[in-house]
Parts: sequence; C-alpha cells; structure tokens
Amino acid sequence: MIAVIHAGWKGAVKGIISKVVNFMKKKGCKTNVITAAVGPSIAQKSYEVKDGFKKKFLKKDKSNNIFFKERNNQIYFNLPKYVKSQLKLMQISKIETLNIDTFDKKNNFFSARQSLNSNHDDYGRNISLIMIN
Repeated sequence: MIAVIHAGWKGAVKGIISKVVNFMKKKGCKTNVITAAVGPSIAQKSYEVKDGFKKKFLKKDKSNNIFFKERNNQIYFNLPKYVKSQLKLMQISKIETLNIDTFDKKNNFFSARQSLNSNHDDYGRNISLIMIN
C-alpha cells in the first residue's frame, strides 16, 4: 500500500497523519514496515506565525510548545518537526526527512507564503508523484 498526505498546518493539527496511518493499519499495514518521507516544506526559520496560530496548537496539546521558537518578538513554527512527531506517535520509526525549505528555494518550489510576501497575484501549484515499482 502507498499513500500521500499533504500535511500543511491545518491538516496536521486536525490529525490527517493519524487518520491515514490508522486507515493503512486497518487495511493490514504494519507500522514497523511503513516508511514515511517528509518532503520539501517551509522551514522554521521561514515560518513566522501569529500568537493565535500558536494557541491553536497549544489548545490541542500544551507539549506542542516545543515546535515554536521566539526570536526578536516573532514566533516561528517548525512544521516538519511537528509532522515527524505525529508519525512517531503512530509508531512509525522509518522516517526520511528532506530538509528543503520551499520558502527559501523560490525558483524550485511554489510557496503561497513566498508569493504573498513578494506581492505576486498567484502562488502556483506543486505536484508530487509516488509509485510502487
């Protein structure tokens, strides 16, 4: 079985990762053989958020505070680390992480946040493909 999850902050905080892993388990997958890959995503240094954003995560679980860093009176969120933690909570131990900042690599990836920051009208679209060979 193969699955792709788009886990932006909204889906991640609403439990999309556990829902997909539980579906896979229901269909017979064993967590000890599942391999997960966290693809290119916005890095913490690029992901400035507001206090209300942080409060949503803390309301869900106070320990989510570890995914936030404050610097120069600004709050930054670590989405890839949060996603990885959700996978670990589901007993997924084989996790690959591509540490590619989609905000920073503006010529390689579309980024809604980067486009808004640059006052572009559209932020483009990304596509990922997976296959079993």
